[in-house]
Amino acid sequence: MSSYTFEELAALHAVARALAQPWDLRDQLERVLAEMSERLGMQRGMISLLDRDRGEAMLEVAHGVNLEGMDVSYRAGEGITGKVAQTGRPIAVPSLGQEASFLDRTGARRHLKNRDELAFLCVPIVYDSRVVGILSADKLASDVADMDRELAVLSSVAELIAKAVQVLALEDENRRLRRMVGPSGGTDLDLIGQSKGMQEVYALIRHVADSATTVLVIGETGTGKELIAKAIHANSPRSKGPLVRVNCAAIPDTLIESELFGHEKGAFTGAFRQHRGRFEEAHNGTIFLDEVAELSPSAQAKLLRVLQEKQFQPLGSPRQVTTNARVIAATNRRLEDCVAAGQFRTDLYYRLSVFPIVLPPLRERGNDIILLADHFVLTYSNRLKKPVKRITNAVIEAFLSYPWPGNVRELENCVERAVLLAKGQSIEMMHLPPSLQIKSPDEQNRNTGMLGAVIGAQERSMIIEALKESGGNQSQAARLLGTTKRIVQYKIRKLGIDPAKFKKAKRTG
Repeated sequence: MSSYTFEELAALHAVARALAQPWDLRDQLERVLAEMSERLGMQRGMISLLDRDRGEAMLEVAHGVNLEGMDVSYRAGEGITGKVAQTGRPIAVPSLGQEASFLDRTGARRHLKNRDELAFLCVPIVYDSRVVGILSADKLASDVADMDRELAVLSSVAELIAKAVQVLALEDENRRLRRMVGPSGGTDLDLIGQSKGMQEVYALIRHVADSATTVLVIGETGTGKELIAKAIHANSPRSKGPLVRVNCAAIPDTLIESELFGHEKGAFTGAFRQHRGRFEEAHNGTIFLDEVAELSPSAQAKLLRVLQEKQFQPLGSPRQVTTNARVIAATNRRLEDCVAAGQFRTDLYYRLSVFPIVLPPLRERGNDIILLADHFVLTYSNRLKKPVKRITNAVIEAFLSYPWPGNVRELENCVERAVLLAKGQSIEMMHLPPSLQIKSPDEQNRNTGMLGAVIGAQERSMIIEALKESGGNQSQAARLLGTTKRIVQYKIRKLGIDPAKFKKAKRTG
């Protein structure tokens, strides 16, 4: 092929620039397909990943084709895509209307009046001398002067995206493996949040999960301390062992030692049979001691011995029981204050607080509130078989301004109640409890003050800059800002920003 034309060079440069952006891989590849459409006239671009074990090409990324709810794949040699995957050689079809082996699995061309006017180009994506995917696109046959040249340009694009496609294929393979392993192979369980505080919590979980170190989870009531214990256990070498939960505040002082360490028959009045303690049940697993500050002094002494010696003595028994249980404790109180007040042993405090994890309250997690609310709407609309799909802007405003003294648990209860009361597809202000009813506009204005005005102006400026950079694409703007599209859309509406004004800004700037 002769040297590239200016348009072809500009297109390849735009592809390289898209791949250099700090976006999600799928977003990068979608941008590549968009550049092919806008600059080269290659429409309905599609990228399929090759699963070499199964010999199938699975459609993963597309532009100008709606893949929602679709699972499109091609067996080796099946259709044009399957042939390219099998042979590793490009194929060009001058007229789709005359090609019997063209399957149109996506149905994207089903309603076109004359498929004879379309040419189809399909090339392998090769990385490290192996076919890892397939790149294809349509082009108006009248715009194709030299089919070999068109294939060469598309092959150049395939070379540029090969590494990204290989990484995407590996990510998909990892996801499939995790699904095969089952829920215990997951990493985050029900932990939801992108705030800085939660990112720090995730990092601490990753650091400590592989060890047998004792962990102390500190957080207000309702912040999700038990979820942290579940995440640590599920990602630890003892994940196949038991996870035993004990609520120390719910067990009377007279029974706590028996509950934790067990007892022999006749050890006390009412002990009609032998009872295994929770530490014995948690052997080779994890024991989660919730509200550990509520333990009685004698239970604290026994717990200290377990932590030091990995042994304990059931009530009324001469035998010593050895346990390999990992201890994760949790409290909503400051143990330092309990120690100072003489309510908690100093030596036990130091044993428990080897690796503290502090969970931020919901009021300090910013836009995580919206992420959690959306998650609970989906959960309870499915559970209660209600058609609720969204939260109105007024409700979002109320959620973001409320202090949430009950934290995530209060938010979950609030959303469950709202879903139950909702008649249509949206949660409205009328569905919220009185404590969440939004303040009047006058009261809001009085409380905003100079600091609120400065923050609002800064927020508006950041969103506008992100929209300029992304050419008005709200998904890309969200990634540049480190948040979600849902949150950006809410902020755009709240601040009265028109994203359409920036649709050309990225290319003309």
